[in-house]
Amino acid sequence: MLMNEPAPMAIWVVLMLLTLPALVVLARPEGVRDPRRALLETALFVRQTGERRAARRTQRAAEAAQTVRYAEEVRVAATQATEAVDRWQAHWQAAADRVDATSAAWQAASARWARSRATAAFGTPWTPRTPLEYAARERFLHQEVRAAADRGELPGAAVDDALAGRAGWDPRLHPVAQELVVHRACAEYLERAHRAAVAAERAAWHDVQLARRSRDSLCREAILAESRLVAPAVSRPAVRGVVLVPA
Repeated sequence: MLMNEPAPMAIWVVLMLLTLPALVVLARPEGVRDPRRALLETALFVRQTGERRAARRTQRAAEAAQTVRYAEEVRVAATQATEAVDRWQAHWQAAADRVDATSAAWQAASARWARSRATAAFGTPWTPRTPLEYAARERFLHQEVRAAADRGELPGAAVDDALAGRAGWDPRLHPVAQELVVHRACAEYLERAHRAAVAAERAAWHDVQLARRSRDSLCREAILAESRLVAPAVSRPAVRGVVLVPA
């Protein structure tokens, strides 16, 4: 029959412990001839069984602690990965804004260059070629290049090149021709800047995708680790309080 009450179950356990030595002695012929040895072997068996059970409990406790630590580590990693996605998303958004800004600047510079080409098609006005005229042309070139660099339409190195008269900057040209050269240099520089911005935006978007995949993987692993914490307790059968007693 089944016994679920604490008192009968305790009585049953005590009776089993009291009768166990006699049962062990009578179960084997060696126990009848040498009961002392049989009792010692029984005691050793009981002690070893208890040690093995204690070792299993210790191992299960260590495994449970390791499972808890792993779940916490994965949870923290998933949180950090989510924050990293936000940072990469902001980085990509800044790169996308940079693409829009460089595109607008390039288009504006290209339009100015087109107007300069149209103006230069009519030729340059005649001016006397005197030292004062050439000095004025040189000042005009330096001012135009410096102003373009201040607006971000030319690199800072272009100012040094213009002052030194190198890298295609000719201070002897007429201001109309110089303006055409400056506008062309600005359009070409801004085109390169736009292409670099597009490449940076694509790389940033690729990083966002990688960060998202990493975040999703860690989130799934965190959910799985959390399920491992409750799975042993759910799957373990509840057998306490039920004892089979022979009729």
